[in-house]
This record gives sequence, C-alpha cells and structure tokens, in this order.
Amino acid sequence: MHDHDELVERLIADGLLRHNASALRTTRRWQGAMARAALRLLRSGQDGDDLRVPIASALLEIYGDQLDDDVLAHAIAVILPVELAEMRPS
Repeated sequence: MHDHDELVERLIADGLLRHNASALRTTRRWQGAMARAALRLLRSGQDGDDLRVPIASALLEIYGDQLDDDVLAHAIAVILPVELAEMRPS
C-alpha cells in the first residue's frame, strides 16, 4: 500500500492535484480527464450516481496499468474528497 503523503505528492507531481492555500485542488489536466471519463460513461449507459467511477476511469486513462489495484483504490480515496469539495458552492 502506498503511503498517503507519497501518493498525494505523486498526484501533484503528475499534474493532477495542486495546493491552494491549505487545501488540495484539481488541475485542468485532471478536470479534462474527468470530463472525458464522464462522456465515456454516459455513452456507455452509466447513470453517474457514483463519483468514484469516473475518477477510476480518469485515473486509468492517465496511468493505464501503471497503478496496481491497491494504489488505484487509494488514489480514488485521495481524489474523491477533493472533487466533492470542488463541487460545493463557495
């Protein structure tokens, strides 16, 4: 299992997350991958009720088979609260 801080730093280094004041935020690169994932899922008939599904799809688009299942699951857990925070109105 990947160390949480190490994984966050990898996601930052890979241009998917960034620090903004005291919070993590997504980048344009990540937002583009999420948009493509959502479109793929809509076209395949997915209902979109679970935000983890497009997050997983976007991560697989970016990393392919470079992430094992444990790291993929951990990356989803890291990105999910960031995505949820960005969906809340300011």
